[in-house]
Amino acid sequence: MLYVWFVIAGAFAGVCAGLFGIGGGMIIVPALVWIFTAYNFSPEVVTHLAVGTSLATIIVTSISSLTAHNKRSGVRWEIWRGMAIGLVVGSVVGAGIADMINGQALQAIIGIGALLVALKMLFFSNKEQLGKPLPSKGIQVGAGAGIGMASSIFGIGGGSLTVPFLNWAGLPMKQAVGTSAACGLPIAVAGALGFAWFGQDVATLPAGTIGFVHIIGFICISVASFITAKIGARLAHQLPALMLKRAFGVLLIFAGGQLFLSGIGVL
Repeated sequence: MLYVWFVIAGAFAGVCAGLFGIGGGMIIVPALVWIFTAYNFSPEVVTHLAVGTSLATIIVTSISSLTAHNKRSGVRWEIWRGMAIGLVVGSVVGAGIADMINGQALQAIIGIGALLVALKMLFFSNKEQLGKPLPSKGIQVGAGAGIGMASSIFGIGGGSLTVPFLNWAGLPMKQAVGTSAACGLPIAVAGALGFAWFGQDVATLPAGTIGFVHIIGFICISVASFITAKIGARLAHQLPALMLKRAFGVLLIFAGGQLFLSGIGVL
């Protein structure tokens, strides 16, 4: 039955990714926390295992997404190259930081992150600033490091952080989204490898894991989300954009609020 829940979580995350135009990490992490908790995994590893497994699944979805955007000339590879080193280093550092944080505290931090993204979705829009000169290489590397570190801690592909930065840097929205999708790949690869490495000596992990990455969970979620993302994308073209944005914001408020309250021990 555990594997069935993985498929359900992946299918739901895929629909949300296609429907709301954002990576599935903000859905997958809360779902995995609930699943792992329900199956009595050690509370010490539940959140770290959820984040590491989420990052592993984003490797698959980011490849699919960046390929689609690249076919439409939506990826600015020169900016991706400028940010890539920072993204990789930041993601590994983020995994190391997360490894040092207590599982319950990490849950609360991720909950706060989800709530902040929800507020942004509900009340703030990304504003294009076309015609600006691109920021210096140093700023690109620094931004990549910050985005990679935060994304690795939260178990996300970083789109909610990368797109606003790229808009600020002067990219039109379509190129910002496409380049952000490409940036999700180094974040996910470095972050997942970091969580696999830092979790390798943890004694309370369940069977079937490589560090903080649950292998069967990764496979089931990746396959299910890859299939259902197309369904979400079709629905996105049939429903009003503002309604979708608000629906996702409300969903994140519930998910983030529950994680935060659980993390601080209220529930």
